[in-house]
Parts: sequence; C-alpha cells; structure tokens
Amino acid sequence: MHDTGFQEVADRVWVARYAWWDVNIGLIAGADGLLLVDTHASAVAARQVAEDVRRLGVGPVTGLVNTHAHFDHTFGNDALRSAFGPVPIHATAEAAETTVAAGERMKDQLRSGEEHDERAEEILATAIVPADHTFSSVAVVELGDRLVELVHPGRGHTGGDLVVRVPDADVLLAGDLVEESGPPGIGPDSFLAEWPATLEVVVRMLTASSVVVPGHGRPVDRAFVLEQHAELARLALDAQAPPPGPTMLPLA
Repeated sequence: MHDTGFQEVADRVWVARYAWWDVNIGLIAGADGLLLVDTHASAVAARQVAEDVRRLGVGPVTGLVNTHAHFDHTFGNDALRSAFGPVPIHATAEAAETTVAAGERMKDQLRSGEEHDERAEEILATAIVPADHTFSSVAVVELGDRLVELVHPGRGHTGGDLVVRVPDADVLLAGDLVEESGPPGIGPDSFLAEWPATLEVVVRMLTASSVVVPGHGRPVDRAFVLEQHAELARLALDAQAPPPGPTMLPLA
C-alpha cells in the first residue's frame, strides 16, 4: 500500500493511513482547532504527518492524543510539538506512565536484533515524550463547536488504551483495541482475558451507522467490531482452558 494522506471519513474527521506500520492518524476539526490522534513511529515520520496536516489546510493543531503507549502511536509527540507548538498531549495516566518504558523496550529490541525494521535508525534517534494531560476514565476535549470524548473502556491491547469518540459525527477512533489489517495485536503487555469485556463497552458506544477507525487498516463498522470481539472471546477462552491430560491407553 501507499500513504493515503488525510481523507475525510465523516464531517470534519479525517484519517491518514501510512504504509510504514500501516498506522492510522486521525484528525478532528472544530471551530477552535484540530485534535490529532496518534503521532506515528518516529520523528521523521511525524514531520511528514505535520506536512500532510498543513497541506490539508483546515486549521491549527491545538492538541494531540495517544491512544496507547506503543512507539508507533507516540514517537511523533516531540516532532509534532516542534511543528505546532507546546500543545497538550492527552492519554490515559497508565499510557503516559508506560510510554518511556515501552519505547525504550522497542529500542532495546532493535539494538539487540530481536526486532528488525528498515527505518530502525529513525526509531533509535527519536526522543520519547509522554503525554502530559492524563485521565483515568473519561475526559472531554473542547474544540469550540464540537466536544470530543476520550474514554478508557478497559484493558485490552495494553493497560492504558483509550478510544476517541466524536458524537456529532458518529465516529470512533479505536486505537489498537480494533485492528483491520491483521489479527488483534496480542503482546506481552496485553490483557487478553479482559479484552472482550473492554470491546463490549466499545460496542455500546456505537450505532449501526458508526465509522470505526482501527489503529491499523481500513475504517470498519460496528459489525466488524462485533466479529473481532467474538474472535478475542474465543482466544481468551482457549488461553484459559487447562492443557489436555495424558493419554490413557486401554488395559490389555
């Protein structure tokens, strides 16, 4: 695939899909400015995001959001602040507290060869800046004529996931709680047993017409989220099942 640039998916809500990590960056406009959701995987990549925002020409960026702590959603924080000024960076308290550790873990994996990336030097050279406007459950960002809801629906992909809801546009940006370009990303900092219940909370925030923007891949709908919920529920059940006992041979 190729970088798409920002494409409008609902009234004054745009999504840019970037080929590197197939990551989605959201942009929400209100009368008082723009909220940028997730910041990409390096300072270099974030500068491209900034150029794409400027090219769109729909207003100034007045805030950033990190949907969770992973580097491909947070490593653009510093560069985007350099581009747009000292705007607030919103995240759950858990995500903010773990951003540096998660980022350093990725850097260590690249240095050791455990992880490989053609743009590893960009990642290694990026300063890690965590969010500075945090909340535990729900927060609201005012954009003048529009309110944007930030909700921590529970633990799943990480312990600090949030979703971004734009009620008047019926759009929800789900971060990596929902993924379209591949199976759900279950890692060492995931909470598989809790993830299905977390997605149940997300589903209750949706209508039949909702546009759901996953962390990676194409926008989806409520039906897709329900299917992914069922998949995660099966995986969680399998993970909890006891291992099979020894095979008993019949007596002669």
